[in-house]
Amino acid sequence: MTALDRLTTRFRRIAILDEAVGMLHWDAAAVMPAGGAAARSEQLATLRELSHATLTAPETADELAAAAAAAADPDQRARIALMHRRWQRATALPPDLVTAASRARSHCEAAWRSARAADDFAAVRPAFESLLSLVREEAAALAQALGRSPYDALLDGYEPGLTAADCNHLFDRLLAFLPDLLGRALEVQASRPAPQPLPGPFPVARQAELARRFMAALGFDFAHGRLDTSAHPFCGGTPDDVRITTRYDEDDCLKALMGVLHETGHALYERGLPPLLRHQPAGEARGMAVHESQSLIVEMQACRTPEFAAWMAPRLRTAFGGEGAAWATGNIHRLVTRVSRGLIRVDADEIAYPLHVILRFRLEQALLAGDLAPADLPAAWGDGMADLVGVRPGDDRDGCLQDIHWYDGAFGYFPTYTFGAVMAAQLFAAAEAARPDLRERLREGDFRPLTGWLAVHVHAHGALRSWDEILRNATGGPLDVARFRGHLERRYLGEAASASS
Repeated sequence: MTALDRLTTRFRRIAILDEAVGMLHWDAAAVMPAGGAAARSEQLATLRELSHATLTAPETADELAAAAAAAADPDQRARIALMHRRWQRATALPPDLVTAASRARSHCEAAWRSARAADDFAAVRPAFESLLSLVREEAAALAQALGRSPYDALLDGYEPGLTAADCNHLFDRLLAFLPDLLGRALEVQASRPAPQPLPGPFPVARQAELARRFMAALGFDFAHGRLDTSAHPFCGGTPDDVRITTRYDEDDCLKALMGVLHETGHALYERGLPPLLRHQPAGEARGMAVHESQSLIVEMQACRTPEFAAWMAPRLRTAFGGEGAAWATGNIHRLVTRVSRGLIRVDADEIAYPLHVILRFRLEQALLAGDLAPADLPAAWGDGMADLVGVRPGDDRDGCLQDIHWYDGAFGYFPTYTFGAVMAAQLFAAAEAARPDLRERLREGDFRPLTGWLAVHVHAHGALRSWDEILRNATGGPLDVARFRGHLERRYLGEAASASS
């Protein structure tokens, strides 16, 4: 066997161990009884120990050096570079820190589930403080090995190469127009008849059945995945066994449905990754900015169009026996494009959503640096929401307890949502230019013009291209905030406002 062959075998083992971690995570979120949390913590810690030990074994460095010296073409060099990146990040972390952080993540996540249900931040705070201390250790170790700041070292783990400076540059450009745009959109909305709420209740079983029908229309393969329920919606599992979860509200069927469409975008990306590179770093998703672009291009760009609403409306009526004006296509479209100063990120409209992300970006940097104590997080969250979104939460459940990310140790993830949103607008415009029939096909519930285009221009590349390269090759240019702004103005202010801006 060549050095590259040995590395390929090694990384296949690592990937399969990591897949097992992913499946245990899904189980913990969807079906595990509360009494299983302690055992699950040990299972996850042991699997992570094995994965880390396999990757950081002394012979891995020699194999990487030998494979790099013998690389015959750019493709091999790219594959080896991605392996080296994974090895470099792993060797920066001592094994005992990997184990301790895994246990702390499991413990804190379990505590968060109870604390959120009880609206009791104090109940999760000790576990969160312990986890945050370990995350700081991880960040410091990675920063030293990678020559980055601690926050950049964590951010790089979610989107390779992305930095806080990149985030600040994008967020400054967005803040230059988003608050005003939100106010203008609310004024336009107030000048028009308000949409009628859909009269419930909406039984969960019917919502789940309808969600599965929409997933199938998108092209989700139920032979390789499933839909379940959890406290926080997510897409996990493996490319060959994709697990989607959502949460249901019997008074509002659109929340769960739009959430499922979002997660199905993630699932299609995972399923579309190059099968010949399965279980290798090169065959994985490039990063979470690209991943979020794939969920948001489905949920926000495609599924909030008038054309998709025309397909969705009769199916909603049939599923819930709806009659009257509330169930008309136009009313459904107004409901899914309604703007508000809401508290909940996952339910936020396209204009407000980046403001929610900017708040989290600021707070997680302050937490990591020690400039914000966990005890002060609820108050800081409230002040930040009031400043950026114009609304203050009345409790912690709708404030700093609403997201799972920090309580699972995921610091540096949040900025990728907004990079993904800007990318999604740009990719959708390019897909429309390539497939002029795209919107009319959405009217028929046919996503193939969009998903087929994405499969070629995004999914098939795996991790072999950076997010910037993927975007430039697919759209002809770099990240374009103007394209995102134009999309928002056309949708929420009207074509005339966009043309004059």
